Amino acid sequence: MDFTWTVKYITEFIATALLIILGNGAVANVDLKGTKGNNAGWIVIAFGYGLGVMMPALMFGNVSGNHINPAFTLGLAVSGLFPWAHVLPYIVAQFLGAMFGQLVVVTVYRPYFLKTENPNHILGSFSTISSLDDGTVSSRKASYINGFLNEFAGSFVLFFGALALTKNYFGVELVGQLVETGYDQTAAATQIAPFVTGSLAVAHVGIGFLVMVLVTSLGGPTGPGLNPARDLGPRLVHHLLPKSILGEAKPDSKWWYAWVPVVAPILASILSIALFKYLYL
Repeated sequence: MDFTWTVKYITEFIATALLIILGNGAVANVDLKGTKGNNAGWIVIAFGYGLGVMMPALMFGNVSGNHINPAFTLGLAVSGLFPWAHVLPYIVAQFLGAMFGQLVVVTVYRPYFLKTENPNHILGSFSTISSLDDGTVSSRKASYINGFLNEFAGSFVLFFGALALTKNYFGVELVGQLVETGYDQTAAATQIAPFVTGSLAVAHVGIGFLVMVLVTSLGGPTGPGLNPARDLGPRLVHHLLPKSILGEAKPDSKWWYAWVPVVAPILASILSIALFKYLYL
């Protein structure tokens, strides 16, 4: 089915909102005081983000591509795999979706924000925080360096892995073989659909598990964000909401660190997608 670009923009908004609702919602459930999931542990958060990527991928992967990440959109465009004309609308939709999703989380958990006394648990329900940040200016340099390395490494694995899962899945080579023998590409894809769609669906499930294991294995230093919209959009919401909503323990939004989870994923995306294209496309 062919979808208009307007529908694709709306889908990116919805999908990114779902990512934040499921991912940051899991963080809020674990970290905020008085919730039934309080102190449930890091695995719950990993499941939240993993399924927060997996569910939209299965719902909307064939509609908008389920980018839900400005860094991924930019990386694809730089490598010629996505049209530049639609980059800005995609990114705007992703940021607005992230902010809307965060507002849903705040609406649901507001009583627990008000109860929470740890300021890092409040901000952590919105955006990433370096584990090396102890609140002093002297800890910022180490936070920058370690945070950047963490976000870059995790993002590189995420974007390279996402392309590998969705482009190299078992069965996709059959389309190329049929086209080489004279079949129309669309007809070939239609005729072998029963054999390859299952593999593509598994690929989307795999992306969710990839995010889950990245949060589990590389989540210690920063979170991690791996997504400029996922971090910057909610951080802006945190900055704008008053203490009457988030509680007296609401900290500053740590804008000094905000560039790290934006710049690192973008650079990682451009390099990882270029490498994948060079090797496999």
